[in-house]
Amino acid sequence: MSEVAYACESLREVREAHLEALLLRHWREIAHYDDIPLDVDWAVYESAEATGKLCLYTARLDGELIGYAAFLVQRAPHYAGSIQAVQDVLFVAPEHRRGRVGIGLIRFSEEQLATQGVQLLYQHQKLAHPALGRILASLGYEPVEQNWAKRLDRR
Repeated sequence: MSEVAYACESLREVREAHLEALLLRHWREIAHYDDIPLDVDWAVYESAEATGKLCLYTARLDGELIGYAAFLVQRAPHYAGSIQAVQDVLFVAPEHRRGRVGIGLIRFSEEQLATQGVQLLYQHQKLAHPALGRILASLGYEPVEQNWAKRLDRR
């Protein structure tokens, strides 16, 4: 039986592995405002990567990209002595969620970020997808705040 391989990869490597197809599946599953089309500004990610602020981790099975986790890492503006990471996206293809692929990807990401001196890691989950919240709680994460959204183009 094949084993999932976790790695830290460059944006170029992940895009060459058909990231866009997986991103589209991700967006279709979780988009709260699905009338706002997926339109990734790759230049923003390339800039973050060039300055060492983007950390991208992958899960592959037999070389095929089946999951990813991207984090933006920097010194916190309010706590200059603290390097903090904020999850940008986290996704495992639904057909690979039955095992421990997601937990493995989260743990791998944590280990890698810790080696970079990250003190605090923020994860988020959509309220419509509570399974991730349960996984994060089981891994020792604590809920610390809620995000709220309001459409300003619908008045």
